[in-house]
Amino acid sequence: MNFQLSACILTCTLLTRGFAFALPPEDASVAVKSPLTSYIIQPTRVVWQSPQGVKNAGELLKPKSGQAVLKEPGPPLVLEAGAGIVLDFGVEIQGLVELFTPMTKSKDPGSVRIRFGESVAETMVELGERGAQNDHALRDRTVALPWLGKTSVGPGGFRFVRIDSPKGGQEVQLSQVRAILQLRDIPYVGSFKSSDERLNRIWRTGAYTVHLNMQDYLWDGIKRDRLVWLGDMHPEVSVICAVFGDNEVVPKSLDMIREVTPVKEWMNGISSYSMWWIIIQEDWYQQNGNLAYLKQQQPYLTALLDRLEKYISDDGREKLDGMRFLDWPTFENPVAVHEGLQAMMARTMASGARLSEILGDAAMAARCRDTEARLRKHIPASSGRKSPAALLALAGLRDPAEVAQVLKKDGPKDLSTFYGFYVLNALAEAGEYQTGLDFISQYWGGMLDFGATTFWEDFNLDWTKEAGRIDELVPAGKKDLHGDFGAFCYVGFRHSFCHGWAGGPTAWLSHNVLGVQSLAPGCAKVRIAPHLGNLKWVEGTYPTPKGPIHVRHEKQADGGIRSVIELPPGIEQVK
Repeated sequence: MNFQLSACILTCTLLTRGFAFALPPEDASVAVKSPLTSYIIQPTRVVWQSPQGVKNAGELLKPKSGQAVLKEPGPPLVLEAGAGIVLDFGVEIQGLVELFTPMTKSKDPGSVRIRFGESVAETMVELGERGAQNDHALRDRTVALPWLGKTSVGPGGFRFVRIDSPKGGQEVQLSQVRAILQLRDIPYVGSFKSSDERLNRIWRTGAYTVHLNMQDYLWDGIKRDRLVWLGDMHPEVSVICAVFGDNEVVPKSLDMIREVTPVKEWMNGISSYSMWWIIIQEDWYQQNGNLAYLKQQQPYLTALLDRLEKYISDDGREKLDGMRFLDWPTFENPVAVHEGLQAMMARTMASGARLSEILGDAAMAARCRDTEARLRKHIPASSGRKSPAALLALAGLRDPAEVAQVLKKDGPKDLSTFYGFYVLNALAEAGEYQTGLDFISQYWGGMLDFGATTFWEDFNLDWTKEAGRIDELVPAGKKDLHGDFGAFCYVGFRHSFCHGWAGGPTAWLSHNVLGVQSLAPGCAKVRIAPHLGNLKWVEGTYPTPKGPIHVRHEKQADGGIRSVIELPPGIEQVK
């Protein structure tokens, strides 16, 4: 084939994929369109600047062209050696910061030190100080500037950026600074509005938290870990189902981990995370009804169920190896971990039975049911901790009403942003919907009260006592919510303030307050059972493969609920 003909074929191929240009044939393998879209975010305020050596900082807040020009409409930011500023972009961002330099007499514009922060305080510390780190994404580095040009720094997860002219260096001038938000350009098909604006904001924040983590794959955090963790994915997938519906990032992430994890190993090295893979497969099929995709999982699914069965003793006790993990607050409590893993094994075998029946494997379905029955013979001793108690209730190993008393004790304490989702689900199983609403408002709303725009890797309401906000310099005598707290892998500033596993309330509100629950694959049959608690009204939408469901529920004077429901063709409501 001659070069002209092969180039023509390649050009046509690229045009069908949305490209309007030709590449040499040898470059065809790299011509893959990114799933991400970029958005320009202007800084909203100057949070802090050095007492001396800073001029014209306010100019950076004015909209500019996004192009280096020979003559700027206003004076540039001037940073003398050793001076710096902190900019606020108004909301947590996954992406880059762009720095523009004006025409200067010297063609050596120098360099700047950039420090990204999910809090203001994180921008003000040195690497190694109270957990500040460059793991996964470089958040602290010095970069050379071009003369009369633009340079990009990142990617990373941040809301705040500190820019310093290094000590002993030279004066630096910047004509423009802006952030580039990168995420999937997908519609929010699901929605939630109620008479309580605090709950509305929590729903939106949970949705945005997960959306930021929908990058090339479904990450757990945009600062760290920027990795695919299967357990973390379950709350994230629940949110995606309630907000976006079907999206390639979920099967792509499930398949990637499956491909790099032989069945003889646990996903992410954690036994419970291999179980979450099975549970997510059922949830994803229930939402989207893609049988062809589910059939692709059958060989691995069957082998994994076979392996899990070997980790159960004759008396029905789980004896899983690998990293035995539920959530961080219970990590060092073996009684609590056994409770949770026992429940997860029972839930996984129930899920495996249903999936095997769908896939036509009656023998494996029967084995799973027998294994689940054996697991139910062993009821673990109670640790008194909320996370495993919730799992036991959801697996049907303990009475939800009895477990609710454990979950309600001391209000929203002993929660994690990860397993708080299952505490909420267990409260719903017990009919304690108002308690669930209260927990959401107090616990997840507590992060918003201190300046959060996304939900965190972990949180404890006790941290907020005498603490400053994360969007301000910490006042003297106040605790630093970011730098002074955390444990395990998230000590101090290593703590992720945008963690997808924390978005669970968004899914919970859609399923339990809007009341939409799928009863058949692809949402072909749904039950709509709203639970408003103290709310006066709620309205919203829920995605299905055939279009969104629209609902509005209003509480009547007699306490009843008047509902208006619009179903897309092909979706049946079951009373």
